[in-house]
Amino acid sequence: MDMNAYLSMFIDESNDHLQTLNENLLRLEGEPEDLSIVQNIFRSAHTLKGMSATMGYEDLAALTHEMENVLDLVRNSKLKMDSFIFDTLFKGLDALEAMVQDIVNGGTGKADVTSIVAALQSIFSGEHKLSVPDQKAAAEGDSSNADKPILLLDEYQTSVIKQSIDSGHQAYHIHVTIREDCLLKAVRAYMVFNLLEAHGEIVKSEPSVQDLEQEKFDRSFTVFTITQTKLEDLHTQIMNVSEVETAVITLLDEESLHLLSTPTANQQAEAEVKKAKEEVAAAIAVVEKKEEAAKAPAAAAPRKDSPAQAAPAAVNRTIRVDIDRLDTLMNLFSELLIDRVRLEQLSSEIKRNDLTETVEHMTRVSTDLQNIVLKLRMVPVDSVFNRFPRMIRDLAKSLDKKIDLVITGADTELDRTVIDEIGDPLVHLLRNSVDHGIETVEERIAAGKSEVGTIFLRAYHSGNHVFIEVEEDGRGINQERVLKTAIKNGVVTEDEAKKLSSDEINMLIFAAGFSTAEKISDISGRGVGLDVVRSKITSLGGNVTIDSVFGRGTKFSVQLPLTLSIISAMLIKLGSEKYAIPLSSIVETSIIRRSQILNVHGNLMIEFRNTVIPLVSLSRVLETPDFNDSAEEETEIVVVRKGEKWAAVTVDEFIGQNEIVLKTLGKYLTNIEAISGATILGDGQVALIIDPNALIK
Repeated sequence: MDMNAYLSMFIDESNDHLQTLNENLLRLEGEPEDLSIVQNIFRSAHTLKGMSATMGYEDLAALTHEMENVLDLVRNSKLKMDSFIFDTLFKGLDALEAMVQDIVNGGTGKADVTSIVAALQSIFSGEHKLSVPDQKAAAEGDSSNADKPILLLDEYQTSVIKQSIDSGHQAYHIHVTIREDCLLKAVRAYMVFNLLEAHGEIVKSEPSVQDLEQEKFDRSFTVFTITQTKLEDLHTQIMNVSEVETAVITLLDEESLHLLSTPTANQQAEAEVKKAKEEVAAAIAVVEKKEEAAKAPAAAAPRKDSPAQAAPAAVNRTIRVDIDRLDTLMNLFSELLIDRVRLEQLSSEIKRNDLTETVEHMTRVSTDLQNIVLKLRMVPVDSVFNRFPRMIRDLAKSLDKKIDLVITGADTELDRTVIDEIGDPLVHLLRNSVDHGIETVEERIAAGKSEVGTIFLRAYHSGNHVFIEVEEDGRGINQERVLKTAIKNGVVTEDEAKKLSSDEINMLIFAAGFSTAEKISDISGRGVGLDVVRSKITSLGGNVTIDSVFGRGTKFSVQLPLTLSIISAMLIKLGSEKYAIPLSSIVETSIIRRSQILNVHGNLMIEFRNTVIPLVSLSRVLETPDFNDSAEEETEIVVVRKGEKWAAVTVDEFIGQNEIVLKTLGKYLTNIEAISGATILGDGQVALIIDPNALIK
């Protein structure tokens, strides 16, 4: 069977299962006693293992199998979760994600996960709970010590030891720890093995003899041995070996031997893989059978009065569609929209009733089609938000802080193009909130706050925009400190600093190279981050604002357009040239007289709605050859907005409102001042799209 046909399905479903594992593991960390969460985790891990094994990604299946072993003990109440187990499972998930990403990039999904597998096996065997026990208790064979590591046996080894016990021999479980300053660990291990072999037979060791010889172990190793030597004598002889720190010896009986019995890891893994392959093969057979049935002639369908139709099964009414296909569909519809506008124009010129009616009907149909196409491209922001709980958890742990992340509005939808770009800015804002915003536990208690800080991540629709807010109840922005840093870094002068409002001071943290971090870390303090956030959001046609109260917290509010593909725009003329200004940035249009223009310190301004705003000559910015607004007695203006800042832009003439398709200018025409792209009009002409953000300083 050609598995390449199922590769894209495998990648999509693997990412879904990994996300589910991450989310449920975070939930379990908050509620470690809730076994229902463990069941969900185990189910996802089991499915992922089966899929990986069926597709031939054995490394991925093997690592998932080791994680599944640990989870099986937890769900059967044989193991309690602790911080080491959580950290190890999270590391395993990171490795699985990296392996799946390698497959996405055309790789084989192989990775070196030896250390993670070893940690998982130590959890499974109980060795991760090892503590150095009292030597006297060990010498007396105290098997009640729960901290002793337990090494599991396969069926053959269990049988050998059982027969030896029945014939009068002693069976011991021995854990030897070598001193930390020992230089020749392999030699000491060899001496202990030599001693044990002189007194009896070694059944099993962990690590293996080969690994011990090559010093592939830390300081300790475990051995099962059969001997007729008494426990006290054996302990004394082992402790006489130079540089042995402790030797924990446990006498085995039939009951303890039964608890230690388990099939070999290989047998268990092979059985699980075989079972998983059979399950997937059966599922594929069912799908193929359904496809064949669907192709059968209609005459073969059951009659309407058939009892089989009395209770129809629930049908999954969603399908996965390749993103490239959606992009192609969008491009084709964009061309259709351009032709529609052209037809509308021709219809208005020819003025034939039948043509007009046909064009009007086509306009209504294409408008409905446009809404459907745009909705197809809409993706819930949950696809971005779902990676943040794990990130906040790891950051909080590394900074020794206690933080809760509260997400609301994750089902809010955005265009896929915006979704692809918004992830990194949000990462910067959240990392900034964790590092600069939320205080340490001691600082929060001293300030009379709860020791657990809270970060709120919200998303909601408002008009033609989506707002995403990142708010925390931390220390807030210290404006005095921000001003000092800004003056020191040359962002503003001392005279300029005195004139800044509270909001303008807050916005200084978005300046390039600005950082108030006292020390450089992996999280912040390198002078990059928030300036990148603002430039990225601005490039998406959005805006970001800050609201902060010192000692109470800070809120970042990001405003984004719903879509970047098809927008409503105001078409204007400058002489013989046509331009488009996005409606989302326009406050209103108006006409002003020359007498209304003010000159304030060499800057042109106008009075607008009880405030004074700058006047920008678009013809001067774009160097229009055949229009000069300074000669006009009355001038049309478009009032545009960038966050809280407004400006009036002078134009020659309004053409009207239209829906336009955004086209890039290509890689040769980049960074052109005040131009963000182009569109094709109904008459075939190209109109440049004005970037209002570039006109407002």
